[in-house]
Amino acid sequence: MIVCGDDGLARRLAAELRDVYRERVTLVAPATGEPEPSAARRPGLLGRVPVARGRSQAGPRPADDALRLLDAVEPDEEVLATAGVADAAALALVYEDDERNVRAALVARRLNPRLRLVIRLYNRKLGQHLEELLDQAALVAEPGIDLRELDSSTTVLSDADTAAPALAASAIVGTSKVIQADGLILRAVERQPPGRGEVADPGLCTLALLSATTNDPTGTEGSELSGARGPQLLPDDRAVTAATGRGIVALEAVAHERPAHERPAHRGRGLAPVSFPLSSLFSRRLNWSLAGIVAAVAALAIGAWVTTGDHPLHAAYITLLDLFAINDPAVEEPPERKVLQILAGFVGLLLLPVLVAAALEGLGAFRTATALRRPPRRLSGHVVLLGLGKIGARLLARLRELDIPVVCVESDPEARGVALARRLHVPVVIGDVTDEGVLEAAHIHRAHSLLAMTSSDITNLEAALYARSVKPEVRVVMRLYDDDFATAVYRTLRAAHPSALTRSRSVTHLAAPAFAGAMMGRQILGAIPVERRVLLFAAVDVAGHPELEGRTITESFRPGAWRVIALDTAAPDDRRPDLATDPGDDAAQTPVLVWDLHPGYVLKPQDRVVLAATRRGLAQLLGRGRVRTPGG
Repeated sequence: MIVCGDDGLARRLAAELRDVYRERVTLVAPATGEPEPSAARRPGLLGRVPVARGRSQAGPRPADDALRLLDAVEPDEEVLATAGVADAAALALVYEDDERNVRAALVARRLNPRLRLVIRLYNRKLGQHLEELLDQAALVAEPGIDLRELDSSTTVLSDADTAAPALAASAIVGTSKVIQADGLILRAVERQPPGRGEVADPGLCTLALLSATTNDPTGTEGSELSGARGPQLLPDDRAVTAATGRGIVALEAVAHERPAHERPAHRGRGLAPVSFPLSSLFSRRLNWSLAGIVAAVAALAIGAWVTTGDHPLHAAYITLLDLFAINDPAVEEPPERKVLQILAGFVGLLLLPVLVAAALEGLGAFRTATALRRPPRRLSGHVVLLGLGKIGARLLARLRELDIPVVCVESDPEARGVALARRLHVPVVIGDVTDEGVLEAAHIHRAHSLLAMTSSDITNLEAALYARSVKPEVRVVMRLYDDDFATAVYRTLRAAHPSALTRSRSVTHLAAPAFAGAMMGRQILGAIPVERRVLLFAAVDVAGHPELEGRTITESFRPGAWRVIALDTAAPDDRRPDLATDPGDDAAQTPVLVWDLHPGYVLKPQDRVVLAATRRGLAQLLGRGRVRTPGG
């Protein structure tokens, strides 16, 4: 396995492949000698592994090497060849620069047409086209490659897209975590602990037990090292029955249709729908002025009609000519006509400044529509989002899809998500969140949640502490890289504010399992975070797996490892290679997954199942009787 990257995701992914899947990994990363971001709080995953630096040490790996590090800034052809891409099973390109990943992917596909590629791209459309291009390139190089295997040989993922749903769900009470497979919607929800002596409703099945605490089970940042009091993934019925007083994550509903997004109970007040009727272009005073002039003109037209006996349309026409001073003077006309003409001229004089003011206000309104909005004065019940980088931009889009009112705070006016906020007409406060008054401008004292998503752990922590001092009960979700640092922060905040909800999430922690699973050649449908652990959903062929083949649904269940939750009923030749996408309207592509499996159903070699699995459980399953994939 080869991992190429320049940030925390590359190192987390390499550690995931080494520690969980027991693979030998070559990590291609720059060694600048400077502390990398979050270096002071980086987990010691790589510190315990002997690494080889420099290209001079890039020869054959000793049999006991778990991880080898190559110092390289650019993954050019020479670097990839030195890393052993010609004989590798899989290559992950996870640089933050999309262009660098694309160039390296094209080179790697040429060096090894059968290489399994996992590419990190922020641009979704480019990712779709790139998958097709690289698969076609492999077909041209080796026409005999099985197309069904080829479809899984190139996988384009985005850490931002992977983490955004979980981060949004963490900030909103009651928002479900959703996994979609072949049109089948799997919704997992956190349920609070029941009363003394009761057991939480398991729903369709219990996916996890939350940490052993009665005050704030959904906020406890339990990790894999938390022991028996930490979160337990995929417990059996005995463990669920014995875990009285603990919250659970339950599979609540399954449907073959997309559920409509429900408006949350904490709908913000003061954030009007985004629309621009004609009246909104002008001020109230100007609107009244225009209405008065229109009424005066109408009265003059009616007066001309009554006094002269002309047709109403002709009388209105004559009045407009008098209004704009383009009619002949009424010297020889009756007195009534002379008075009406003088009044019309006076109204015309009043109309000129009103038209000028209307033009200026309308121009200003259009300029404001293209500029950043300021938070409305009466806004409340909203989510304050700190940081509009790649993660913040995706999270903003996700929150607006859920119709959640948002106020953004960003220090860089040119940040990636600022343009998105302007397009969505979301209020933005430009300023450093650590400066006094910035969070107040975002109305943090009336906010429902705070999402601290900047790239600095210290900045996120400082913002959370300040928000707690302004509004102690505000819900806080922080982006923190290091598990140990996150645990210490959580314990401190909980001790100071025991009744408030606090959570920490690591984007690389949420994204790395999906990238690692894709490198192992399995269809990863999604991931659900359970505090600081992750539960994976994957599509697996039963053939070649003795833990599944010939066993019943009940017998195949491994508590804490994996659980069969759905069965693909399509014939092997008719199965869709990518279950994570919507099947569309084609009748031949209708959803074929079933979830209501009989416990006594015997799994056959030709079956394909959807598993809920822990990372180690999936690694254990893949390590035995692995089905052949394009990389080996």
